[in-house]
Amino acid sequence: MQLTPWYGADPIITIDGRPDAIAEPLLRQRRRLADLLASFTDDQWTHPSRCAGWTNRDVITHLQSTNAFWGFSIAMGLKGEPTQFLATFDPVASPAQLVADAPDVSTDELLGQFAASNEALADQIAGLDEDGWGTTAEAPCGHVAIGTLAHHALWDGLIHERDILLPLGLEPVEEADETLASLRYVAALSPAFAVSRGEAPGGMLAVEPTDLDAAFTVKVTDRVAITDGTAATGADLLLTGAAVDLLEGLSLRTPLDQPVSEDAAWFIDGLMVTFDQAPGPR
Repeated sequence: MQLTPWYGADPIITIDGRPDAIAEPLLRQRRRLADLLASFTDDQWTHPSRCAGWTNRDVITHLQSTNAFWGFSIAMGLKGEPTQFLATFDPVASPAQLVADAPDVSTDELLGQFAASNEALADQIAGLDEDGWGTTAEAPCGHVAIGTLAHHALWDGLIHERDILLPLGLEPVEEADETLASLRYVAALSPAFAVSRGEAPGGMLAVEPTDLDAAFTVKVTDRVAITDGTAATGADLLLTGAAVDLLEGLSLRTPLDQPVSEDAAWFIDGLMVTFDQAPGPR
């Protein structure tokens, strides 16, 4: 289905904490993946990924194009002209078409383009001060701070890194800061999509990773706010489990290993609806 981004001065997602803290895990993840790809054989490049219909090469083509969009969105935001480019974007059909229409370049050229786009993104965010990180720019859910956009970029890159490595039988690196930032973001993304469609009744989601001392709360009104810690009572839904398992489940890669009531399902179904997927068993 077509995205329904929320556009305006008041960002649809806000995240507790220092906004520049996302820079190191984002760039580490991107550079690590580029380094891994440099050792890939031709068979590994053409191996099917976890993304239906995409080879590993296709996934990198996608990530290289999204790097270009992040750069464009950040630049326009810093000019005081945040884009509304994604108002006609279909998150299933549009990326597939962009990959299909990508220039036919060699694997070495593609890897070079991906690595260069990583460094261009690094150069762009290196000069941001606190006000810069808080500047409004466009992400798939709508207008957010550049720091929140960077969370989306990390989440997307980390999940796609796993999409590439796991089918090859390779064990992905699991860095706690990358996993937690991605988990916090995707836990807010599904409710944000519901808010932007006018389908969020409001409430509170609590997330407690069992392997990280990093519980957090997602409060949903007409906006979505991520705050550190969880309330002892009052959450409409509590998700617990290993952080990577929660990340995989909320990112639609594996089933969540706990029941979710129908009344609370909207907290986690926003991504399914956006990507035209039927909910799994509760």
